[in-house]
Amino acid sequence: MSFQQGVQTKSVERAEVLKTRLRPAHDLAEIRPAAEEAADLLRQGGVAGLPTETVYGLACDALQAEAAAKVFAAKERPAFDPLIVHVADASWIGVLSSVSGAAAVLAPRLAAAFWPGPFTMVLPAKDLVPDLVRSGLPTVALRCSAHPVMAAVVEELGRPVAAPSANRFGRISPVTAQDVLEELGGRIPLVLDGGPCRHGLESTIVAVENGRLILLRPGPVTAEELAKFAPVVRAARGGGVSAPGMLESHYAPRTPLCFWPAEAALPSDAATSGLLAFGAVGPGFAVVEVLPSDPVEAAPLFFAALRRLDASGLTRLYACAIPESGLGMAIMDRLRRAAHG
Repeated sequence: MSFQQGVQTKSVERAEVLKTRLRPAHDLAEIRPAAEEAADLLRQGGVAGLPTETVYGLACDALQAEAAAKVFAAKERPAFDPLIVHVADASWIGVLSSVSGAAAVLAPRLAAAFWPGPFTMVLPAKDLVPDLVRSGLPTVALRCSAHPVMAAVVEELGRPVAAPSANRFGRISPVTAQDVLEELGGRIPLVLDGGPCRHGLESTIVAVENGRLILLRPGPVTAEELAKFAPVVRAARGGGVSAPGMLESHYAPRTPLCFWPAEAALPSDAATSGLLAFGAVGPGFAVVEVLPSDPVEAAPLFFAALRRLDASGLTRLYACAIPESGLGMAIMDRLRRAAHG
């Protein structure tokens, strides 16, 4: 099945209203039986909302093309945007990808340093990975999650799990189970509630090419950390989609968003607008969400604050900038895509 045919065959399922069940998975006593139920659902070609340490994902068996089609349909995700494949450990690198040369040395080193964790590698794919999961690309995006719920589901299934963020396409990423219900309730049968996500920003994505790392999406693993292993080159924006999260417009609220320099005069519509700020800010906006000035502290709170602003019935949202060092680069990447256009 091609990736376009896969999405088309499932488009009719958008009209089917499901009863989405929320199952707690907060401790060991809850996680194991919840993971068994989710894995059984995925084994049968179904989908489920699962927590990771970054954001909640909409999971399916990564090796079943028809199951992946249900993910694309539920999210209304375009067929050209590939899925991240979650694996149990680094042994799956050689199973799902064809690494050679410098990448054959570098990829395992990166996995040893950053897996399990919020880190994704884009590598040449083997045919075992369905065309739909790769969106027709010759590569596959691999990650090993550190969240105990996602790890338990992958272990119980015994196969890789494909899981993009569990929201409708282009919208603000979900960091709680309730966010998933608001986005996909009635579209998917099951969500495992593992509590709020620890990092709150999607994983770092790099392509491992010719002994260097192409930073495709900034995330919790910073460019400074990656530079200890190989030269890091940041991918140019607008260069096409070679990994998830690379579209110019993404992570966006329904309310129009633009940047506002904190030292500038108040915009004329401040009384009906909201502001997302980092550190102290003066009065003037109708609603203000103030995040810590330290990007490490701000990142887990970022999407939740943006979601609250979007739900406040405002005419416009403004955002202040944050210095682009460390995790600040990832936050600014999300804000620029959310404000695109």
